[in-house]
Amino acid sequence: MDSNFKWLLFAILISLTFSGFVLHHGVLAESVKPDEAKQLRDEVRGMFYHAFDGYMNNAFPLDELRPLSCQGEDTLGGYALTLIDSLDTLALLGDRERFTSSVEWIGKNLQFNINKTVSVFETTIRVLGGLLSAHLIASDYATGMRIPSYNNELLVLAENLARRMLPAFDTPTGIPFGSVNLMYGVDKHESKITSTAGGGTLSLEFGVLSRLTNDPVFEQVAKNAVRGLWARRSNLDLVGAHINVFTGEWTQKDAGIGTSIDSFYEYLLKAYILFGDEEYLYIFQEAYRSAMQYLHKDPWYVEVNMDSAAIVWPVFNSLQAFWPGLQVLAGDVDPAIRTHTAFFSVWKRYGFTPEGFNLATLSVQYGQKSYPLRPELIESTYWLYKATRDPRYLDAGRDFVASLQYGAKCPCGYCHITDVELHKQEDHMESFFLAETVKYLWLLFDLAVDSDNLVDNGPYKYIFSTEGHLLPITPQISLAREHCSYFGGYCPSNSTKLEQEVLGEDSSNDDHSNDYPYHESFPVTGLIKGLCPGLTHAQKYGFSYVLPEKTDREDVNQPKPVVTSSSIVLISDQTVEKRPQEEEGFTSQSEPIMTISGGSSNDQTGQELTLLESETDDQRSYSS
Repeated sequence: MDSNFKWLLFAILISLTFSGFVLHHGVLAESVKPDEAKQLRDEVRGMFYHAFDGYMNNAFPLDELRPLSCQGEDTLGGYALTLIDSLDTLALLGDRERFTSSVEWIGKNLQFNINKTVSVFETTIRVLGGLLSAHLIASDYATGMRIPSYNNELLVLAENLARRMLPAFDTPTGIPFGSVNLMYGVDKHESKITSTAGGGTLSLEFGVLSRLTNDPVFEQVAKNAVRGLWARRSNLDLVGAHINVFTGEWTQKDAGIGTSIDSFYEYLLKAYILFGDEEYLYIFQEAYRSAMQYLHKDPWYVEVNMDSAAIVWPVFNSLQAFWPGLQVLAGDVDPAIRTHTAFFSVWKRYGFTPEGFNLATLSVQYGQKSYPLRPELIESTYWLYKATRDPRYLDAGRDFVASLQYGAKCPCGYCHITDVELHKQEDHMESFFLAETVKYLWLLFDLAVDSDNLVDNGPYKYIFSTEGHLLPITPQISLAREHCSYFGGYCPSNSTKLEQEVLGEDSSNDDHSNDYPYHESFPVTGLIKGLCPGLTHAQKYGFSYVLPEKTDREDVNQPKPVVTSSSIVLISDQTVEKRPQEEEGFTSQSEPIMTISGGSSNDQTGQELTLLESETDDQRSYSS
């Protein structure tokens, strides 16, 4: 039999299998209407208080709640972690009484002079970020949540905590150790291996702290960590998953957008938006371009070897689900829509997203069956609805609520799911459930109703940290007017003018002096890019690869691998009645075909696997 014909039959079989899991439990449901969106918003508020009250009544002041047994446990440092992580959600919900009492308790009782070894990454995003966000809300009349008696207690605590983490940055590469003892510094036996996300996801919190305290040391060490990682990227502009902070050698060379790397990409773009620092934008542009070239197998993403781009893992892992939301911020909405559709189809099959879903076997990855209440897919749903107002994202939100209510709700909170196929519950609730998961759900439905909240209708535009904490774009923090042009590109004014003259454009009437680096509406196509040719990032900042034998990027002659790009085929059913959003200019998104290519390091034209998703977005298949 002709080999091409065999591959075609195999592709059709896989396509039917993949589409079948979306249709298996599918029942048509009406789109969410405004009245239902209001009911869902109120239901999500109830979800927050079921879990928050469960924590306060049964676990506080321990770190986290055990929602099945209604007990508490210390998981990070023993400093009321869930309360700190929940502060800005209380403010967002307008709960002045509990926000005030929580801030006052923390200001009087919390201390970090404790003999505890903690994760630098988790402590930064959960505790430091929670304290800074709550401080910015509690100290500002404009937020409507200012506490009259508040006297910067949370900011003092945040600075104290960050100084106790500074010894972790004392490494030859500038990349911090993964853990630090809050009383004694870094233990002499501490591992020298850390993840890319762990070392590269500190710039928002440390940068905000520097702006608020006028001490540049925090911002500088966080930026040095990013530089240390990026300087050791491969010739393909990819970074690996784990690195030795002393030698700078990669100990795990798998490049991806998920586990161990995810928020490194996220903070590059968000640090530019928040601080107006174009160095972060330049790095993001190069990193994003390479991710889309080597990791993107439309609509999915895979893990590849950072040097050769050979596929290592054709797996969707749940932490990848933040990516469509990041693409919305970058203005690259079209691929975000396709990827979200693919990721959400996995949720519809199981009622939750497993930690890993194998794209070759179309089954849960062995050992990765759990769903620990992660927010990433919900976060991307919120951002896509904010960008498009497409009601399909409200429908997805309804599915999220149904799954959590019927599959994860426990006597005192919400439980981890240890097995998404059997919906087995585990007696644990991460603090990020209150910091992120219910926050993004509530924002999604509130946006559909009236958007009368601090984020969408408040005095400032906000950037969300990777833990979902609110960081306002204010002059004190962002120095927004010190960089030029527009949200989406940095150009020195003379370079911009020169290129416009070359293009024959008259820019004499253009005044960019008041442009703000964040727009309420988002373009639906195109990657962030500026007009100026200017210097390359390496030329501008004077650093390149840290390789013993090669220090100049232009001297690296290793040929780049040939990567077969995948294509999208849109299958439309002409008999399907137009949806409301189509009549308003939205395009109905039929489900795409995805091609994964796998092969040797220099020629990836090998075996292809074609996966076809369901045609109908509105079919429900969560298992409740």
